[in-house]
Amino acid sequence: MKALLLLPLLLTATAFAASSAQRPNIVFIMADDLGYGDIGPFGQKLIRTPNLDRLAAEGTCFTQYYAGGSVCSPTRSVLMTGQHTGHTRIRGNHGQTGLARVPLKASDVTVAEVMKSAGYATAIAGKWGLGEPGTEGIPNRQGFDRWFGYLNNDLAEFYYPEKIWRNEEEITLPGNIGGRRGQYSNDLMTEEALSFIDDHRARPFFLYLAYTIPHSLLEVPEDSLVEYRGKFPEPAAEATGGKNNVPEPRGTFAAMVTRLDREVGRVLGRLQKHGLEKNTVVFFCSDNGAPNRAGLADYFGSTAGFRGHKGSLFEGGIRAPMIVRWPGQVPAGKRSDYAWGGWDVLPTAAALAGAATPPGIDGISVVPALRGEVKERSGHFYWEHHQKTFSQAVREGRLKAVRETPSAPILVFDLAADPAETRDLAASQPAFVARAKELFRTARSESEHWPITEKKNKTR
Repeated sequence: MKALLLLPLLLTATAFAASSAQRPNIVFIMADDLGYGDIGPFGQKLIRTPNLDRLAAEGTCFTQYYAGGSVCSPTRSVLMTGQHTGHTRIRGNHGQTGLARVPLKASDVTVAEVMKSAGYATAIAGKWGLGEPGTEGIPNRQGFDRWFGYLNNDLAEFYYPEKIWRNEEEITLPGNIGGRRGQYSNDLMTEEALSFIDDHRARPFFLYLAYTIPHSLLEVPEDSLVEYRGKFPEPAAEATGGKNNVPEPRGTFAAMVTRLDREVGRVLGRLQKHGLEKNTVVFFCSDNGAPNRAGLADYFGSTAGFRGHKGSLFEGGIRAPMIVRWPGQVPAGKRSDYAWGGWDVLPTAAALAGAATPPGIDGISVVPALRGEVKERSGHFYWEHHQKTFSQAVREGRLKAVRETPSAPILVFDLAADPAETRDLAASQPAFVARAKELFRTARSESEHWPITEKKNKTR
């Protein structure tokens, strides 16, 4: 089935083979649980992010970019398939029919397969979350030539693992055997990315760098923590608790963000070393909004005033920072309020590569918006979330509707006038309420793993 779907893409790749030198490389960098306001270009004042500041100065910041979902795996599924959470196969971190993890299937066509069909070398380093060992959903069976990182979301919380995946083999990290802390896994993801760039600098490539910091476990090497040690007033230990109960949670979190920035800088430096900057489109974003843990989001202004956190379909859970740099093509030092999201990445990458897009996707190419040629788009955005109860959200133009459970009232917000979603306009917008109700029904397909339910997911 997948071969039939990819046939027109392969034909397109042949047609464009002669012009491969003109097609840009793509480096798509996605942080994990990084809030909209956690980096300098989006308002952060307490944490240093010099490399991302430079990336923003050399590119465009998109202030209305949306993650595909409000938690890890759905966002990654949306990114890979170009389908929003009402259509993509994986709509939650955990299935609700007895399967702890639902993998992508062989019939799913990913952005990596589209790029590979156009003659691109493809690689992923970081966190996958779309298929366990031995399933059809692992990266090497979904279009990636090279893969290094964590298959499982839960294991990706630990930064000094004894084992990690390289292609279809689980390898040992000798520096971490027996509880040692010698190899910080996030740094190894950069090493893999640099090696891939070195090996493929003479041909078009697609690199998906899915970093794991600053997700969950507060843990960072001493050489990063030293910069922030004692810099912030720290909360009492009982205010953090569990895996976040570290001596300096604020300092540790800040150090993780700055280390993330350092790793991005290493990738940018390697592109520069090989003279690839002008022919490489670099994207930087996060996979969802900031989590509400240990009071860190409040202290650092991680949500930038948006309502909600990770796991919510309010703006604080789904709006993410996005920076795009492509010298000479994407305006430098600009900010754009063009609205787009993770479902648009596949068709955008396809357009850049000169490839066709598979049928049945929800996204569009935003290349004209990247170049600053268009300011608005038509149509609607749709999200659904299943981790606790079933919730839905839809945006059309400046209006957004949220329904927190299937039986809850529909809330309506004017994002242009009220981006913090503080004023419910449902009573004065009956036509949009009716429109939202219709989209909540028609914008999705049924899923055996994520059915509509009022109840909390008991199987995690």
